[in-house]
Amino acid sequence: MSGILAGKRILVTGVITEASIAFHAAKLAQEEGAEVILTGFGRVSLVERIAKRLPKPAPVIELDVQNQEQLDGLADKVREHLGEGVDLDGVVHSIAFGPQGAFNFLEGSWEDVGTAVHVSAYSLKALTMACLPVMPRGGSIVGLTFDAQFAWPKYDWMGVAKAALESTSRYLARDLGERNVRCNLVSAGPIKSMAAKSIPGFEELADVWNHRAPIGWDLTDPEPAGRGVVALLSDWFPRTTGEIVHVDGGVHMMGA
Repeated sequence: MSGILAGKRILVTGVITEASIAFHAAKLAQEEGAEVILTGFGRVSLVERIAKRLPKPAPVIELDVQNQEQLDGLADKVREHLGEGVDLDGVVHSIAFGPQGAFNFLEGSWEDVGTAVHVSAYSLKALTMACLPVMPRGGSIVGLTFDAQFAWPKYDWMGVAKAALESTSRYLARDLGERNVRCNLVSAGPIKSMAAKSIPGFEELADVWNHRAPIGWDLTDPEPAGRGVVALLSDWFPRTTGEIVHVDGGVHMMGA
């Protein structure tokens, strides 16, 4: 099969609905020739149902990134699907969560903030380390962020968690370069997904894009961000690491 991911094997986290960037990354990866494995948290049966809507069947591994036992067993579970001696070539980190308290900056408790940082930032390191045993030749780690340069309306401690995610990606890029592992992020504009529904005031945040994206932005179309993820998974960025690629209609570069 031809395609920029032909012959590659990719692990994709965070597929919850067809509206997610992760789903479109998995779909596009398959269309570009990759074999895809998914992970699911909690309602694995839901992920399995969504997986059936991909162009090709994709197995689902249960993974809670706060569960060290599951992280420790991830490489073996991946091997069960790939077969002995077959390596993983890429990982998509599309995991973020903040309790409701994390969306109130001045009132947020450390318990809420700690959960947001653990799930949304530290998990990039935890997931990457869990996958290294099946990436002996290196590969590409691609995460999803939401531009942490600014204080966005209503985003609060999740913005801090995204800043931590962006820094985590740079340190991973630094420490894993010698193992031929690239680590990059796609900074996507807002998408009306299940995750978005949990953000209080999402509409106010997203409305910025209706007015400030010079090339336009469609809140209902996750495919552009998915394409960015697939490009970074490919061999077309062989010496790019520690980078943040903005797929946000250009909002990130607009002045006041």
